[in-house]
Order: sequence, then C-alpha cells, then structure tokens
Amino acid sequence: MPRRQDIRFLLNDRHVTLSGVGAGDMLLDHLRLDQRLRGTKEGCAEGDCGACTVLVGRVGADGLVYEPVNACIRPLASCDGCHVVTVEHLRGHDGALHPVQQAMVDHHASQCGFCTPGFVMALYALWMNNPHPSETDLERALQGNLCRCTGYAPIMRAGLAMGGYGTTDPLLTERAQVAQTLRSWQDGARVDVAKAGSRAILPANADDLASVLAEYPDARIIAGATDVGLWVTKFLRDLPLAVFIGHLDDLRAIDETDDALHLGALVSYTQAHMPLSTHFPHLARYWDRIAGWQVRAMGTLGGNIANGSPIGDTPPPFIALGARLVLRHGDARRDIALEDYFLDYGKQDLRAGEFVETIILPKAMPNTLHAAYKISKRRDEDISAVAAGFALTVEGGTITSARLAFGGMAATPKRASHAEAALTGQPFTMASLQRAADALPQDFTPLSDMRASSEYRMRAAQNLFTRFWLDANGTPATLEDAT
Repeated sequence: MPRRQDIRFLLNDRHVTLSGVGAGDMLLDHLRLDQRLRGTKEGCAEGDCGACTVLVGRVGADGLVYEPVNACIRPLASCDGCHVVTVEHLRGHDGALHPVQQAMVDHHASQCGFCTPGFVMALYALWMNNPHPSETDLERALQGNLCRCTGYAPIMRAGLAMGGYGTTDPLLTERAQVAQTLRSWQDGARVDVAKAGSRAILPANADDLASVLAEYPDARIIAGATDVGLWVTKFLRDLPLAVFIGHLDDLRAIDETDDALHLGALVSYTQAHMPLSTHFPHLARYWDRIAGWQVRAMGTLGGNIANGSPIGDTPPPFIALGARLVLRHGDARRDIALEDYFLDYGKQDLRAGEFVETIILPKAMPNTLHAAYKISKRRDEDISAVAAGFALTVEGGTITSARLAFGGMAATPKRASHAEAALTGQPFTMASLQRAADALPQDFTPLSDMRASSEYRMRAAQNLFTRFWLDANGTPATLEDAT
C-alpha cells in the first residue's frame, strides 16, 4: 500500500501541502497564525459559538459536498483531500459583495462584527443549497452561531432576503474544477504525519484502519473530533498518536434490508437525519436538538456511541429501538446489543485494536409506540441533562413489551428494567405509566452536577411518562419546545 508523509488540501484558491502536522494541531490556528486569514474568529474554542465557522468540501459518493464546520475543533490533519473555504474567499461577480454579505449589510445585521464572519459562512452554506430558506430552515442553520450584540432579528431578515441578491457565485461555477482536483488527490495512500512528538495517521480505507489498529492498538481513534477537539483546546491534553478516520467512505454507507437500517459508524448526524426521520419519525424533532449544524456536520453516530458518554444523545433512543453494534478487530467481527456495549463509566466492551464498524437499527414493529426526549437548559445546542427513548408495543389495549432507556441518569446509558416490568402485561393507561414512573427510582440514582440536580433529573424523567401518554394520545405537551 502506498504511503504519504504530507497532507494536502485546497485553501480557498491555493494548494497547501504540509508535512509537519501533529494530531493536536487545529485548523483555526493554522488559518489565523500560519496563513494569516484572520476573518475566521476564535470565540469559545469548543465548537459552541460558531465564530470560527468555515466550509469544508469533500468528494464522496454524492459528489462534492460543502458543509459548515467549527475550525476551532477541526484537526488540521483531517483536512487532507478537502477544500477549505474561509470568509475571505467569498465574493460576488465583478468584484461585488457576495449575495449573503450584501444582505447582511442592507439589513444591518452586524454591530461589533466579531460573530459576523461565522454567521456569513453558516448562511453561505445554507444559501448554496437553499437560497430562499424558510424561517425554520434559517433557525436550524444558525443553531450553532451565537450573537452577543446585534440581535438575531436583522440576521434572520438578511437570511430570508439573501436569495434575492443572486443564486450563483464563483465557487459554484468553479465546483467542477475543484472536484476534479480533489479526485486527482485520491491516491489510496495511508497518510502518516508528525510534529513535535505528536503523530497523525489517516488510513487508506477500513481494511487499512484494521491493520493500523492491529499495529497500534492503543492509538486514539478520531472521527468528527467534536469531543476530542475539546481535549486539546480546553484541557490542553497531548495526543501522542491519533488515527483519523472521518474521511473513510467505506464506513459511511447507509443500507436498508427488509428488517433493519444499517448505518456505517462514520455516518454524520446530518447524513443520518433523512433516513432516520423516514423510518423513525419520532426522531425528526429530537435530531434537531442535537448540537448545531456545524457539529452535526462533523459529529458521527459511531463516535457518539464509541466514547461511552453517559449523556450521549443517540444511545437512549437507539437502545429503545433495540440497536445492535458490529465491532471489528482485524478481519473478525462480532455483533452485540448496544445496551451491552456500556459496561461502566468510561468503560465499554471494546477490546484493544477493535472499532465500531456498523450500527444496526431494527425497523419498527407493528403496534409499537415510539418517543425520544431530551431535557437541557437550552433548547438548542446544549448537552442533555436527561435523554430518554421509549418503545411500547400495545396489542388489544395491553402493553406486551416495553423498552425504556435513559441517559444522564447513571454512569452509562441504560434500560429502566423495573419500569419496563411495571408496564409489561398492563393495560395501556395513564395509571400504568404512572406506576412505571414510580418504579424509576429502583432503576436509577442520578448524580447532581452543573447541569441538573439528582432530584431534578429524577422528577424530569418521571414526568416524561406523562408526556409520553399525552403524545401517544394526540395531546402534545404544552412545553414541548421548551424542554
């Protein structure tokens, strides 16, 4: 297999080749310090405020796709083979402002201007695919951007008007040329770069990943880096050796069989939205509560599961659906229930050199009622205090099976076995759900932390049984959008 000791990417309209790159080097630092492109700002350094938003384009099965990402937590090594677009590259025809920029000016959508480049880039990503968005489209696109002085109303007005300023720009007309360049760089090589004792490896494909992990079983695997990025920027942790896998298209497949949906571990939240909403409609609203657009574009389903966080957004609803994992070590694979993957806080059933390859979601069974809930301080782009997945099969008015899973309530995401037992065989009534809620303290003893107290977590989780009853009977909870 060929090997390469440099990364290469397009930065706006220039080719960049770098050999001295460490695993902990971030794209934002390279842009601001090395390339002196300082329109991209550093705000939170944790992927929360959107001031550092840039576009990253990759050539995959769907052609050249541009997505907004947080440069502050985007590892530089992971940009190999990509087109990175910063705010400096935006332009209209004949030297005029870009349509998005002109709309921002005309609608007075900037005061101090610090957050403005990030808003412009998020709006640009939306404009490229939908130049005439609805308010809902705009709200979803701007979930990952914070403004501290202008106020959101003029920014929303600019977003609603931007399509009227034009629907083409030089980047769109140059797309074929950019795609050709990126394809010419797809050499099937393993990339291995290092700097100052920090090494980054990019395997050529999934088989090469298995080989790399067989050689370096203790290496840190990094997919979207939406969690690991903060280890570097906030905790100042060193990454001596990291294996980057976000570029591996053979782990990004979405396949459907008669009885299940098979999702590659590197399917992003953005890519997963449509197939999950189609097969599991109750996940559509829940999915929009996960982070902001930039994080959903970078973050992966496999990464959210593999790191074993007790407050991960995907495990509770996936466990309720009966999800299974395919774990791979070399050429060997094993299939386990998702609920069995989580052993204890910080401990998962993942052997050295093994990685998550596929998530399998069984299709919904007839007569089964589903729900997914997330409780957080902010509605958008916040970490769960409590997350829950419900799946109740009701036949002839009787609950014949129940799967209830919660996150944020214990050291791991887990099923509520006592609450499930209280429901099984009982009539589907509010009284039965209340008895299950009363049994929940037998399943969990939540901790108190900065996000919620133990008492609040338990009460909120118990109240979800009432909400489930109301939702199942066509009476949505009044505060549905507030929790």
